Amino acid sequence: MNRFETLVQDIKDILGPSSGLTSEDVDVGDLTLKMERYVSDEKEWSKYALGNANMAYTRNLVDEGNGKANLLILVWTPGKASPIHDHGNAHCLMRVLRGSITETRYDYPDGKEAPMQIKKETTLKEGAVAYMADNLGLHQVANPGSDYAVSLHLYTPPNVAKFGCNIFSPKTGKMTHVPKCGNYSKFGERVED
Repeated sequence: MNRFETLVQDIKDILGPSSGLTSEDVDVGDLTLKMERYVSDEKEWSKYALGNANMAYTRNLVDEGNGKANLLILVWTPGKASPIHDHGNAHCLMRVLRGSITETRYDYPDGKEAPMQIKKETTLKEGAVAYMADNLGLHQVANPGSDYAVSLHLYTPPNVAKFGCNIFSPKTGKMTHVPKCGNYSKFGERVED
């Protein structure tokens, strides 16, 4: 096994039969440390990193773990961003594999039509690991660079893949439910629409 395959196996081993990052038997710090210690080698994960210049980003499934988590590689198109979104009551641990991305966190809208309020903006450089969950607010991820950025995401449980998420208008705060956030590829193979 190469180092990336070892990381995937280590994540599976740490999660075990649990329900994910908030389970009493899962140490998020241990998962974070495993992700931080991985020395990114594009040759090891590039088969999963399928991008598309016509999309802001692609979701590429690497592993479904114990059925209660999804491990994905997201490829971020230069100058593009995700919508402002929640995580469908899931937790996410994210590692930047290549380039850098900007995460902007927002407060939840208060029900009045008004521009979304920024809580915090962070530039995550290659090697950085970040955690996100709905109780921390909403967020948007962007690639402000001129080359593709790549990140590894662990979602527990895989609610967004199964049930979708909510996206929010930056100008009005209006929420729209996206019923399913599908994968651009699975296990290195393009998924046909």
